[in-house]
Amino acid sequence: MDFPGHSLPVRGVAESQSEMTELILPNDTNTLGNLLGGRLMHFIDLVGAMAAYRHARTHVVTASMDHIDFIAPVHVGDLLILKSSLNRAFNTSMEVGVKVWVENTIAGMHRHVASAYLTFVAIDSQGRRVPVPQLAPESEDEKRRFADAARRRELRQRELERKRAAKPAEVEVQGSVRPGRN
Repeated sequence: MDFPGHSLPVRGVAESQSEMTELILPNDTNTLGNLLGGRLMHFIDLVGAMAAYRHARTHVVTASMDHIDFIAPVHVGDLLILKSSLNRAFNTSMEVGVKVWVENTIAGMHRHVASAYLTFVAIDSQGRRVPVPQLAPESEDEKRRFADAARRRELRQRELERKRAAKPAEVEVQGSVRPGRN
């Protein structure tokens, strides 16, 4: 999609970085007292959306969570700290990286428990895609994440093309369209 004559400001990574903290309660956990993976994914989606929303300054929707690593369990009573940062802005989409730590408030220790990459798409109030400002990485780490995001995007696009090519063609069966094979 092209947006001719549409110039947007360039923003720095720090302008959209977001952080949230959650106290893990029994309702968030399984029978072993460990945080449910789906609940963690929900928290990751929220903090990722905050960074995308701050960058785009318009509505955003989650397009994908294409990679998540569950590194260590999170327990009842742990303080969960989630930090999100824009890795790269494309035309209407943005890749956001999220890192999750647990703080044991009694011991005063932090440990890395999860990481994820999410893609968000900027939309207007009618749900149409809208362009997003470009991202200007400054530090070496920001530049590395910027370059890595382009590689991940290429991989996502290749995988999508592979899936489309492998999808069975739709065929008409007695007046209705149903999936079929050629």
